[in-house]
Amino acid sequence: MLVIGISGTCLQPQERDWLAHPGVGGVILFTRNFASREQVSELCAQLREAAPHELILCVDQEGGPVQRFREGFSSLPELSRFGALFDTDAGAAMEAARTHAWLMASEIRAIGLDLSFAPVVDLKRGNRAIGERAFHLAAGIVADLGAAYVQGMHAAGMAATLKHFPGHGSVLEDTHFDEAVDPRLLDVLEAEDLLPFRTGFSAGAEAVMMAHVSYPGVAPEPAGYSRFWINYLRDTLKFSGVVFSDDIGMAAAESAGGVAARLHAHYDAGCDSVLVCAPALVPDALAAMREQDIRADVLAAMAGRPASDWSTLVADARWSEAKATLAALA
Repeated sequence: MLVIGISGTCLQPQERDWLAHPGVGGVILFTRNFASREQVSELCAQLREAAPHELILCVDQEGGPVQRFREGFSSLPELSRFGALFDTDAGAAMEAARTHAWLMASEIRAIGLDLSFAPVVDLKRGNRAIGERAFHLAAGIVADLGAAYVQGMHAAGMAATLKHFPGHGSVLEDTHFDEAVDPRLLDVLEAEDLLPFRTGFSAGAEAVMMAHVSYPGVAPEPAGYSRFWINYLRDTLKFSGVVFSDDIGMAAAESAGGVAARLHAHYDAGCDSVLVCAPALVPDALAAMREQDIRADVLAAMAGRPASDWSTLVADARWSEAKATLAALA
């Protein structure tokens, strides 16, 4: 199933046609789709009404530099704040991570979206794309904070997506713009970058998003369309949840070829759902969909659980307490 991007703050006629395609299982929203909290809530309703089947509505609302909805929403600090706090007070850091996750997820659920792709469990080792989005440079600390974050999301009725498997933090390149190559061998990756994923799966994370990073000491192709890495997830780590690609419009995905080739490479490697975030790429992606790629139930586990509406949420003492906790941390 595809998760697609749309162009603006309201649904266009062509985009209604896209939603009718049986291969579209979700929509991901960005800042370009946001004008106000009321507008984006109405857009969610339009999207669900236009689709003849269930949709999963998604966003990246991590906090810090990656918070697509800002005005009218709580200001969410970057995840690195919790890693810094962990160095002096581990218990407070774990509780703050749970609070951040609960607040983020509660607000996103209250306006009608199912899912924020979170948490980032990459290591904080200087990657240009990850930076302050990561908790810490130490794998064990990232593992503990990531598990706490999963717990907080679950408490708000949202599924968790660990990203970017098997670890994007230990290379310099930003895969939005460049290819990225990590030369380390599997035993090193298992001891370092993979630890937060194993811990997050034990905490109940329902999904994982693949990295557009290649690890030639393990497998030649980028992880998102590597049979080795997705088989490793399934067979070695025993992960039975949803495997998302990262956006196939990113530069590091272009090594697979054109849009159709990228799509087929990811599905053939074992991805359950492919992200096509740029609206300009959606028509080609839909044209390339094959019958075996259309699995209507694959995203069902990512649907949001029952949640409060906005007015009920903000009347809840937990909401104001969470905001105060995070404001003090900032």
